[in-house]
Amino acid sequence: MKKIIYGFSKKYDHKPTHLLQILRAIQSYYHYVPEEAIEQLSELLCIPRTRIISVVEFYSFLHLTPRGQFELLISDSITDHMLGKIELTSYLANQLNVAIGGVREDGVVSLDNTSCTGLCDQGPAGLVNGYPLTHLDRPRIDCISNLINQQKPLSEWPSELFQVTDNLIKPGLLLDSTIAIGDALKITFKRGLQETLAEINQSGLRGRGGAGYSTGWKWHLCYEGAEEEAFCDIDTQKQLQRYVICNADEGEPGTFKDRVLLNSYAHQVFEGMTVCAAIIGATQGFLYLRGEYLFLYDKLQAILDERLQMGLLGNNILDKGFDFDIEICLGAGAYICGEESALIESLEGKPGIPRNRPPYPVTQGYLGKPTVINNVETFLAAAAIAVNGGEWFANIGTEKSKGTKILSISGDCLRPGIYEYPFGTSIQAILKDCGALDVLGIQIGGPSGTFISNQEFERKLAFEDLATGGSFIIFNKSRNILDVVHNFTHFFAHESCGFCTPCRVGTSLLKKQVDKIVEGHGSAGDVVALEELCQIIKKHSHCGLGQTAANPVLTTLERYPELYQSKLKTISYEPGFDLDGALESARRMANRNDAGAHLAQIGEDHD
Repeated sequence: MKKIIYGFSKKYDHKPTHLLQILRAIQSYYHYVPEEAIEQLSELLCIPRTRIISVVEFYSFLHLTPRGQFELLISDSITDHMLGKIELTSYLANQLNVAIGGVREDGVVSLDNTSCTGLCDQGPAGLVNGYPLTHLDRPRIDCISNLINQQKPLSEWPSELFQVTDNLIKPGLLLDSTIAIGDALKITFKRGLQETLAEINQSGLRGRGGAGYSTGWKWHLCYEGAEEEAFCDIDTQKQLQRYVICNADEGEPGTFKDRVLLNSYAHQVFEGMTVCAAIIGATQGFLYLRGEYLFLYDKLQAILDERLQMGLLGNNILDKGFDFDIEICLGAGAYICGEESALIESLEGKPGIPRNRPPYPVTQGYLGKPTVINNVETFLAAAAIAVNGGEWFANIGTEKSKGTKILSISGDCLRPGIYEYPFGTSIQAILKDCGALDVLGIQIGGPSGTFISNQEFERKLAFEDLATGGSFIIFNKSRNILDVVHNFTHFFAHESCGFCTPCRVGTSLLKKQVDKIVEGHGSAGDVVALEELCQIIKKHSHCGLGQTAANPVLTTLERYPELYQSKLKTISYEPGFDLDGALESARRMANRNDAGAHLAQIGEDHD
């Protein structure tokens, strides 16, 4: 074992920053992280064993106890539930004689759920040893079960089991345009770096991850650096280390656009990163790739190698004296790492716990240095703007939302897949394009976003109306909205990083409270307590996960109060219950400051 562990560590020059990558390799080889490996890594990386254990325990794809030789994970996303996931998982467990969440006695196979696989357009889906399984049904499960029982290596499995398609249905401004490899960089240098930054600013490009921060201004702040660095002479400025990070950790259920962009537009994404690096003076970039997209790793690495051979990466790019390289780092099943500061912590080989802000990454990011973090779609758009100019992009969209938005559409529609629309497009037009009929509502922006009813389809796709990182899940009238809320609250409780009490305790209490009501055991006071709890979690949580974890309850309670009321127990001696009045009272009560004490009280009263 020592020789193998040493080899994994040596590949990354025994750098503690690459602890997660080393642990991923160990997990893949042994199907867990043995105690002996932890002891050896502690010595090789010169870090405490407690830090290594904390990383293993934080990421859901790493384990301290053995998993099966074949590690099966089935997506628990709401879209998979809509396609019969629960029944299929039970059937799979029976076929393999393994308990869900367990390891078979012979150690050959383990089976468990995972939050989302980024395959919502081709589910039910899962992973086997990190690789995707799509369109699961009984015949495919029979085939998989036979292959596992025969202990056939994955290399001998039928390729159609692993087939992932782009499902690019409606390309637009970005996905229809053809940009020759290297053109964005060549035009950037010809135009000038600051002039290209001016084009990015003129375009009105805002971050496509959902928050919508100005891309050009973020790049400017990173180049300017911390306040004391802003007054350095220009030569000193150029010597300051800066980093570029592409956030490809799209863990929001219902989102899969980055998977398609990296599969079919990776050159353009990498070019956008390189343009950014040239402008801000960075020499190192990272693509943080969600662990569920392991199947893309080799292809992306080959593209980086190709770009190196073409003189578009490495030293003296295009003979301009500009050095820049990109490294791919894989996540390991932690939704919270989509938050930029948690992602940086993960890149540094730590648990992905969000940092206190300020300072922001543009001044103190990776290893404490100025860092730009943008998502895949943002870098794709930046490369196109570098070629076509800011006006080309700004002419599309609305006053506050320039350009287009790429959507991942799934759920109850005839044509799930990738669609690109100008900002300002109505929800009704989108539903027509994807073949959605008899629609009850839509979850826009994933569980952390907004649920809209069928009375709101004239609303617009825009930062000033309905902002989204890309997730667009459609529910028809056969669906039970409370089933959706139930799934989403369980998702947040599972994915909470545990750092702060309002989120750690609050999401667990929220899950229990929703379960109680959905199962028909709730009383009138439980709905009041539910919204109280939602407001406390929203107002007092440390990061965006907790601040949005209550959205599934709040947005559906606002639109469908009668659904919640229909689940309440009927108590003969209780007078008629005014739900709206009770909720208004709860809203006022939720303004109290002592969040921790009130969470504890709710837990005692309604556990």
